[in-house]
Amino acid sequence: MPRRRIGFWYRFAAVLCKPPLVVLLKRDWRGMENIPAEGGFITAVNHNSHIDPFAYAHFQYNTGRVPRFLAKSGLFNKGFIGAAMRGTGQIPVYRESSDALSAFRAAIDAVERGECVAFYPEGTLTRDPDGWPMTGKTGAARVALQTKCPVIPVAQWGANELLPPYAKRPSLLPRKTSRVLAGPPVDLGRFYDREMTPELLKEATEVIMAAVTVQLERIRGEKAPGTPYDPRSERIEQRRRTHRQTRHERTRGGRATAREEGLGT
Repeated sequence: MPRRRIGFWYRFAAVLCKPPLVVLLKRDWRGMENIPAEGGFITAVNHNSHIDPFAYAHFQYNTGRVPRFLAKSGLFNKGFIGAAMRGTGQIPVYRESSDALSAFRAAIDAVERGECVAFYPEGTLTRDPDGWPMTGKTGAARVALQTKCPVIPVAQWGANELLPPYAKRPSLLPRKTSRVLAGPPVDLGRFYDREMTPELLKEATEVIMAAVTVQLERIRGEKAPGTPYDPRSERIEQRRRTHRQTRHERTRGGRATAREEGLGT
């Protein structure tokens, strides 16, 4: 998108946000040449800090192609913040409602208008103990396969050192470095013109997340785990552990009661 189409609200947000970002974070930005100069596209970005959307938006704003983020619908109703969200063209996500699919439709419309839609495929801050990308949700893959637009994998690291996940206070000193690396488009051609089954979307999502992880490996200079952290599997395993513990405690309690009543040894 040419800079002349960025619009008032995005420029106003940049005036407010860029100075503190420049003060708080040094920059190591690479791969800007992989951001398409024109036409609609998607970026798939890892998520490891509450402030990394600002650090990443700073990176992409400087390419001249501003991102449209998917954000919780409640933010769009909060006074000045809501006005800014609407004015900058962010896309509201209505969870657990009849409007839940509207974000998907809006993302497709934005891409088809020639804009960039930025996805955090993990859906939330990573819960991987070492900050690696988790398994992803299928929204980005669904939009990509529907529109056949380029998908640019983007990794970022550094904002999480300024404000770690779920931390309440930033770590200001020493000054941190925002490292952002945009890779070449993900090859999803083998998924085109096929029935968009859950299995197909899952496989395409895994390809996208693998590409994001490769970029983060390059930034960090180390290898990611062979299997990405899966929060759903972890929740299932946690329920199993809780169930086993509860059953064990009930069994122990039953034996203790039996002994007290002279029914056991």
